[in-house]
Parts: sequence; C-alpha cells; structure tokens
Amino acid sequence: MRTVVAGQARNAVSVVCGAAVACVLVNAIAARQNETFRSGISLVHVDMEVVDANHRVLTGLRKQDFRIFDSGSEQPILSIAADEQPLDLVLLFDISLSMRGVVQQIAEAAQSGLRQLHKGDRVCVMAFNTRSTLMLPFTDDLQLAQSAVQRNLMEQRFGGGTAIQSAVADAGERFGVEASSERRRAILIVTDDIGIRTRREESVVHELWRADASLSGLIVRDAKFNTAIHVRSILAPETLLLQAGMKGIAEKTGGDVLHSKDGDVAFRDMMHRVRSRISLYYRMPEGKRGEARRVKVELSTDAAKRIPGAVVRARHGYIVP
Repeated sequence: MRTVVAGQARNAVSVVCGAAVACVLVNAIAARQNETFRSGISLVHVDMEVVDANHRVLTGLRKQDFRIFDSGSEQPILSIAADEQPLDLVLLFDISLSMRGVVQQIAEAAQSGLRQLHKGDRVCVMAFNTRSTLMLPFTDDLQLAQSAVQRNLMEQRFGGGTAIQSAVADAGERFGVEASSERRRAILIVTDDIGIRTRREESVVHELWRADASLSGLIVRDAKFNTAIHVRSILAPETLLLQAGMKGIAEKTGGDVLHSKDGDVAFRDMMHRVRSRISLYYRMPEGKRGEARRVKVELSTDAAKRIPGAVVRARHGYIVP
C-alpha cells in the first residue's frame, strides 16, 4: 500500500498495491474544491493529458470537461488534480549501438530538460540494451540526476540488442520498491523504438497498470542507422517480426509519444508534457481481485464543442487489487 497526500496531512489518500486505486481516509484530494468524501471510499486514479488539433497540450481544464467510463459504465468524477502533484520519473535511455549520437545530443540538453521539473520531484535514471542497468535510484537532487545523464550515461558501453519491452517492465518495477507516497508515477523512454520482442505487450501494460505508472516515449533515430534499417527491411521483411517497440504500451497506459530529429528540443518538450499531466479520481466499482478493468476518458459535449479536434490520452485500464 502506498499513501497519497494532497496538501496537508489531514487530506490523505491511500493507493492500494500501486494499482491506481486510492482509499480516502479523511478529507480527500479535492478538498481545495470544497468536496467532502466519506472515509473508506476506494478511488481509481487516471493519469492523462489533452492535446489540441495541433498536438499542443491543453491546460486549465475542469472536471466538468470530462466523462469517464469504467468497463462501459459512466462514473461520477470526484476530483481533478493538475501539475501541483509531485512526480516520480524514471528516465530510461536506449544505449544500443544506433543510439550513441542521439543520446549524446540529449545528454547535453539534460540541464534545460530537467528544469521542467519542480522542487520535490524525484528522478531515477536507467539505461538498457539487451539488459537494463540502474544508474541512479530515485533522488530529489536534480543536479545529481543531471550529472548522471550528462556524464555517467555516456560512460556506458553502447551496443548489443534492444530489449525495449523488458526494459519498460524493469522500469515499472522500480516503483514497487519505493516507499508509499503521494507522487504521480511516469516513465520516459528515449529510444529509436526498434527492438527485439522479449515480452508480451499486454503483460507489460498490466504491470504498469499495477504500478500506477504511465509510459511516454521520445523516438529519435540516427539518420545513417535509420537508412540501414530501411534497407534491411526491404531485403529481409521477415526481420520486422522481431521488432518490438513501446508505442502500444504508451498508448494503453495513457502516455504520449513524440517523434523528432532534434533530440534536445524534443527532450525538453517531452519533460514538460510529462510534468503537466492531469489526474482524475473516481469511485471504484466492485470488482474481482486481479481483474483487469477497462477505462475510457472523453471530453464532455460542451468541452468537445469548445475545443474541436482535441484528443484525450488516458490509461486504458487498471488491475483491481
């Protein structure tokens, strides 16, 4: 069980088993909205963002701007919280051979990228190729995190395969060893998204649902390696069967994916997006332990008219604890 605290200690919410389900102990996370929830209510937490037709992140939305459905049944939204929530972020870097130039570019932009975070946020730094490596456990020392990205990351040996799915699952496990807290949980992976299949996508998605974590991805490819991949695919199309990326996992956990040729600018943009996400809370319907329940979030009729073309990116489900 991890405990979510909104504002003062008397406004406490406990999230059970990291499965996106919270239990209100006293006045809930929406106390600032003058809402009172009775003790013992189980809540589902949905991390999400809304982008307009030009893919810009929208802010200033209210709970009446959304509708939420749990396994097809609409649920009243009890609370909404924006970027004032502290964040636990895993930075996950692909260090396969094709990524060296890209990672160097992003490492140089680490300082400005990490400025998107707030005081009290925590960062964990990991790298992966065939295997995952923990470079820095969670810390709120953002200068230490910056050093880990700028210096230690480039000291890693670039090469080997690209086990994206396993690496994402390993990053999700980092949340499981952390003490209970009120923090939002997110993983940001920097990769070319060309990997060898190592896990079933559904199993990784369910692990992140249990961890109450979203996955976002920055896809950047070195031009010469991208050409080599294209030629190989033409000559041997069967090799595509061995490629397994992260986009499907990101979509199902409510994360965002950016494609960019300019890694440093995109890194800053993605860090901002991860930091400025919205959290919705609603009462959990009855369900069987271990059941995977489906979640759908959409704009209300009025909001959809006000911001035509807007898209909601939210997690697709959760696991009943």
